[in-house]
Parts: sequence; C-alpha cells; structure tokens
Amino acid sequence: MNTPVAFSLPQRVLHWLTAGLVFFNLLIPDGMEEWNRSIKRTGSATADQVGSANIHAYVGITILILVVLRLVLRFIQGVPPSSPLEPAIFRAVAKIAHVLLYGLLIAMPVTGMAAYYLGYDGAGDVHADILKVALWALIAGHVLGALTHQFYWKTNVLRRMTAG
Repeated sequence: MNTPVAFSLPQRVLHWLTAGLVFFNLLIPDGMEEWNRSIKRTGSATADQVGSANIHAYVGITILILVVLRLVLRFIQGVPPSSPLEPAIFRAVAKIAHVLLYGLLIAMPVTGMAAYYLGYDGAGDVHADILKVALWALIAGHVLGALTHQFYWKTNVLRRMTAG
C-alpha cells in the first residue's frame, strides 16, 4: 500500500461530519438532561423530552457509525505520515491522543446507549461526568495541535484534513 500524502475525500468528509455531530451533542445536550432529570424525579418523561433525548441518542449512534467507517477507511487507505518537522515526542503524543480520541468516540455512544436504552445509571454517570470531560480535553488538544502545526511549525497537517 502506498503512503498517502493527504487524507482521502471520504476520510475528510467523515472527519468533519463526525466533528460537527460531536459538537452538536456536546453543546446541546439539554434534551437528554431534561429527560434524565424527569425520569429520576417522576419516573416518566413528556413526549417532547423523549423526542429531544432521542435526537441526542440518534446523533450519538450516528457518530459511532461514522467512527467505525473512519477506522475502516484508515485501515484500508492509510493515513499520511507525521510531519518530519514535528519533534518525535510530539509525534508520539499525537499518536496516543488519536488512539484515545477514537476510543472516546466509541465509548461515548456505547455508554450513552447503555444508560438510555438499557437503564444502566452508572454508564450514564461515566458518559456525562467522566468521558465528556475527557473528550473536551482531547478535542482542545487536537485543535491546539493542528494550530501549532499551521502557525508554529508551518506544516501542511491542517491542509491535509481540509483541502487534501
């Protein structure tokens, strides 16, 4: 297999779709939170609360599907090599961060589904209180790393995931 110089169009589309859906669910979790509060307080929820919670859940399931597709494409098509301008320690950190990011993008929907569909409250606590914070931290690091490449090391790393 040849090593690609940029991510393929399907890889880039899946990346940005995943990013958009992740931000949607991270920034607008109100429907799920209202449903959860109502269930804990009264044992039931309104149709609007269930509908809003379902949107959050369906977006999470979509994220899981997109991440699996991304991993399949990553395995089949490969990824561009790390920039030689990046110090070795940062290349290692980037690899670890990507593994953790993929792991969280799988664990978030799985724990969310376990809580919402199977009623495992502990999974919901892990989902909302632990994994969500870890995901925000990794996203911040991911964005900071891309900006560091663009403006400090002046590499094409950001371009490989945007224009190709």
